[in-house]
Amino acid sequence: MSNSNHQPTYVDDRFPGPDPYAPLPDLPPLKVNSESFSDGDKLPEDQLGGNDVSPELTWEPGPEGTESYAVTVFDPDAPTASGFWHWAVFNIPADVTSLKVGAGDKELAGLPDGATALRGDSGSRGYYGAMPPEGHGPHRYLYAVHAVSENLDIDDRSTATVLGFNLNFKATARGIIWGWAEN
Repeated sequence: MSNSNHQPTYVDDRFPGPDPYAPLPDLPPLKVNSESFSDGDKLPEDQLGGNDVSPELTWEPGPEGTESYAVTVFDPDAPTASGFWHWAVFNIPADVTSLKVGAGDKELAGLPDGATALRGDSGSRGYYGAMPPEGHGPHRYLYAVHAVSENLDIDDRSTATVLGFNLNFKATARGIIWGWAEN
């Protein structure tokens, strides 16, 4: 359980869903930035569904012993009991601390060697842009970078939820930048 007295910036009464990271262990923070959008801002057109251009992400190096990183994009406000995974990539080498705009295209050509992308809830391994159902209100999109103490042995046919389960036990630091969208 989270013991932190600090409320994350993405916990906001405008959004109907829970804090998906609240039941997970507190981890040391990892600073994450993006040139594509600012933390807490409305997402730009490129990051929306139909365009599906993954944003630029940069993060500080993880703690000593970091062997790899995972990047996930999650919508906790989706009208499901389990949210909606938009992107899940793991085994990004430890010497990589950024992904360029469009790294999550359908061919995944922009991902570094060794990285593995899982199918998100859209069925694609590529980044699936923000697309809340019309009239459902604003949704948050949490772009999380996880420092991991090892390369993860996860079948590439697994779900993003399986990745999340493994990160619960193997991540050593976590940083989140978030944006929102509404249709």
